[in-house]
Amino acid sequence: MHYPVNVFTGKVREYEGSRPSAIAKLQVDGELSLTEKGLVGDEQAEKKIHGGPDRALCHYPREHYAFWASEYPDQAELFVAPAFGENLSTEGLTEKNVFIGDIFRWGEALIQVTQPRSPCFKLNFHFGISDIATQMQNAGKTGWLYRVILAGKVETDAPLTLVSRLSDVSVYDACAIAWHMPFDDEQYHRLLSAAGLSTSWTRTMQKRRLSNKIEDNSRRLWGKEVP
Repeated sequence: MHYPVNVFTGKVREYEGSRPSAIAKLQVDGELSLTEKGLVGDEQAEKKIHGGPDRALCHYPREHYAFWASEYPDQAELFVAPAFGENLSTEGLTEKNVFIGDIFRWGEALIQVTQPRSPCFKLNFHFGISDIATQMQNAGKTGWLYRVILAGKVETDAPLTLVSRLSDVSVYDACAIAWHMPFDDEQYHRLLSAAGLSTSWTRTMQKRRLSNKIEDNSRRLWGKEVP
């Protein structure tokens, strides 16, 4: 299957009451260079959290925007790509039919799915909706991230083509295992077994298995600890 893709890049900007972010992106056309760090010209703030080899690209399904517009009809005009800060936007690919480890060809490049996007509190400021990061996580409408396993030139009119499927863990399954289920060592082992899982998620799941507890995600979701 071939999936036409819209492509977006962004620059870091300030947000009142929050920290700098490059979530506001603009559509680009033509030939681009894709490196192991991502698209040349695309910036990330706070690189410990955003960007890096396992998070070089962010993909968000375009079909989710209708859901968010229906949830927030008074703000429906906000919910158009790339409002969630994605680099890649398609129709036909969602968390339920994309799997951890999937490898796609895009132009000269090869990219691999590494993890669901972990929604963070900056989305709350971006949309002016206090808990949208939590809602994204709970709904499993998070999008996903890629590593670049072969860098090269990409064309914005070149489709994404699935070339290898390496695991039976969908992105939605990964969301459910990480965030929707009570502690389940067997499911953590299943997720750890998924080829291509990011180092960050591998570390988190292994820490759970060693500590027998689920970590606190409130700082990521709210920007602060929640009692």
